[in-house]
Amino acid sequence: MTTHTTHTYSTHIAWTGAANGPASDYKTYSREFLLTIAGKPPLRGTADTAFLGDPALHNPEDLLVAALSSCHLLSYLALCANSGVVVTAYEDDATGTLGQVDRNFKMTEVVLRPRVTIAASSDQAKAERLHERAHDICFIARSVNFPVRHEAIVTRA
Repeated sequence: MTTHTTHTYSTHIAWTGAANGPASDYKTYSREFLLTIAGKPPLRGTADTAFLGDPALHNPEDLLVAALSSCHLLSYLALCANSGVVVTAYEDDATGTLGQVDRNFKMTEVVLRPRVTIAASSDQAKAERLHERAHDICFIARSVNFPVRHEAIVTRA
């Protein structure tokens, strides 16, 4: 018997820029918003600076790249823990590209660049292969309609 599990995620977003005046002129209205999720710290956000946002705040593009990077991290760590690969450090410098396609903007690619350190006793080839598997099971990467590539570097401690 197969059971299907569904997880639901709820957020609340409020445009806080209204305190600075209405959105009546594209060049001057505030793009600032507040994202809240029950039981978690609030996150202030805005548009990318290319779209007149505040460079000091997170924007949706940043958060999408971060979601893909963190999903890969968590998928990879789970696979390693279940496969006998001991990870001692993990960092990623991910980049996303927003391009114009058919006169509209869309995310065209995200590249993950994880740098992983494993215990000297761990199988390096297996650790490298598990990045492919992590990509395959990362549900955020499986949900987007653009390529998510990874250029992983695995080293032994």
